[in-house]
Amino acid sequence: MGEDGIGSTTPRALRRGRLALRCLPFRQAFYRHLESRALGSNDLARAPAATGWCLSPVGAYEAEGHLIWLIQLGVLRREVDGQGLTERVRLTPLGRQVLAPWSAEIPRANPGQRLWGWLQRHWPRL
Repeated sequence: MGEDGIGSTTPRALRRGRLALRCLPFRQAFYRHLESRALGSNDLARAPAATGWCLSPVGAYEAEGHLIWLIQLGVLRREVDGQGLTERVRLTPLGRQVLAPWSAEIPRANPGQRLWGWLQRHWPRL
């Protein structure tokens, strides 16, 4: 276990998380927002362009798919309230580690990296 009491982060988990962030339409501002406040896919879809959270508009259904992928990777987690899990998400400690190398904007993946990211997402056993 790591010093924080949770399992240690593997280099593979960091690589997969970083590739996912580079392939998705979310900007650094979106992830920084999730460090302090939870956000749901509907909130994200309704957010005005002025928030700077996305490179292009994202619908609620598409946003939910991206959020589920980031949850599966361990970058995000569902927020819990008094009645159980909610549709809102927050950044995890792994998510903070994944973001650590980028103090400015997250660099976009090149076409080959985007293809590899798509394959990992849709055919994870490769």
